Amino acid sequence: MGQALAACAARFPDLKITGQVDVGDDLKFVLGQGDVVIDFSSHDATTGVAELCAANNKALVIGTTGHSDAEKAKIKGHISRIPAVWSSNYSTGVNTLFWLTRRAAEILGPGFDLEVVEMHHRMKKDAPSGTASTLAEILAAVRKQQLKDVVRHGREGIVGARTDAEIGMHALRGGDVVGDHTVIFAQPGERLELTHKAASRDTFANGALRAAQWIVSQKPGLYDMQDVLGLK
Repeated sequence: MGQALAACAARFPDLKITGQVDVGDDLKFVLGQGDVVIDFSSHDATTGVAELCAANNKALVIGTTGHSDAEKAKIKGHISRIPAVWSSNYSTGVNTLFWLTRRAAEILGPGFDLEVVEMHHRMKKDAPSGTASTLAEILAAVRKQQLKDVVRHGREGIVGARTDAEIGMHALRGGDVVGDHTVIFAQPGERLELTHKAASRDTFANGALRAAQWIVSQKPGLYDMQDVLGLK
C-alpha cells in the first residue's frame, strides 16, 4: 500500500509526499514537513502514530485493520483532538457497497438470512478482513443487534440448523486476490447478493489520498470514508 500511495499521489496535483516511513523508521523526524499522515502499517503501530499526530496537531488517515478492542480505544483517545479519517476500506466502490448493504437490510427486513464472504491474497495476516467486519457491523446495527452476540465464523461438524439471528462470516485466503467481498441475503425462494471485487490496490490508495485532501480542512473529530464521499 505504501508503494501504491506513492505512485498514485503523482496524479493528485494538490498533494506532495514529504516523507515516507517504514518499519524501524521514526515518524517524528518527518512529521513536521507535512499536514496529514496516512497510516497503512500494522495494528500494533497505529497507536503510536495517532499519539504523535495528536501531540503535533497533524491530521490522520488510518487504513490499517486488525486492531484489538483495547488498541481501538487507545487510538480513539488520541485522535479525539485532531481531525482523523478511519475506515476499513477506502475504495469508492466498497463504500457504495456499505451504503447499499444498509439500505438492502432495511428494505428486506428480518426475514432474510445474512452471510458475509470475503477473499484476500494468501499473505493477509488478519481475518476476517476489516471490510467484512464493517459489513457485518452494518447488518447487525440495522437489526439492532450486537455483532459479537450473533456473528458465526464458519461452520464445522453437527452445528444444527441456522438460527434466525446469526450473521455468518467466512474468510477465504489464496493466490494474489486483492479483495473480494460479498453480502448474501437469502430466504426460501430467492437470494440477493451484493459483491465488490478489487483488481488493484490503486483503488484503495486513491481513496485514501482523497480522504487526506478532505480531512485537513475539517474540525477535530473522527470521520470515515462515508463522510468523505458525502454518503451520510
